Amino acid sequence: MKPFSTGVFIAGLAASTTVEAVKVMLLGDSITEITCWRPMVWNQIASAGLAGNVDLVGSMNDLQSSCSRPSGFDPDHEGHSGWQAYDIARNNINGWAQAQKPDIVQFMLGTNDVNIGKRDVNSILNSYSLIIDALRAANPSVKVVLDKLIPTSWSDQTIEALNNAIPGWVQQKTTNASPIVIADCSRAAGFTNSMLNPADGVHPNNQGDQFIASKVGPQLIQLIRASI
Repeated sequence: MKPFSTGVFIAGLAASTTVEAVKVMLLGDSITEITCWRPMVWNQIASAGLAGNVDLVGSMNDLQSSCSRPSGFDPDHEGHSGWQAYDIARNNINGWAQAQKPDIVQFMLGTNDVNIGKRDVNSILNSYSLIIDALRAANPSVKVVLDKLIPTSWSDQTIEALNNAIPGWVQQKTTNASPIVIADCSRAAGFTNSMLNPADGVHPNNQGDQFIASKVGPQLIQLIRASI
């Protein structure tokens, strides 16, 4: 956990008060691990004057060499290439959440459940529920940003159906103590095939990274401000 200091004045004397930084976990698969939207979001956080208030947390700290690394960038994250929400929900999230006890979690998961696991919408939403339950067990007031999935170049119908189902699931799972908000990275919100890497039709290119950052960053900044 990264502390930061604030100055307060008592009887005309300056005193320093140490405050714990807001712990933010960026959770996902390769769309989190090997693409470049994370440092783009960090730039937004820094531009908002919040870099000193934030500690990005996770067991991973890699960043692709092709990505720009802003000054002061915190690379920690919990993105795991090829992993499915199904397995993370059942085998990993409890340990990660208890180890870090994040204040805010942002995640985009489900693409591999569809493409590799051949899972349906209900299965993926059930995994989301297990993830939320584990996060709340570690921190009952955790705030969550759930991303709608970016599309595949072939417009996979399960991904589209999952995105359509997410608002209803969020309405059922969100609480005043532990709110869930949506970052809409979907085709319906404007993500196009031109924003995908043509080599695989799954991962975002630079334009796609910018789109994801434009949707995720403002939601995170709002929750960070509410957590300070």
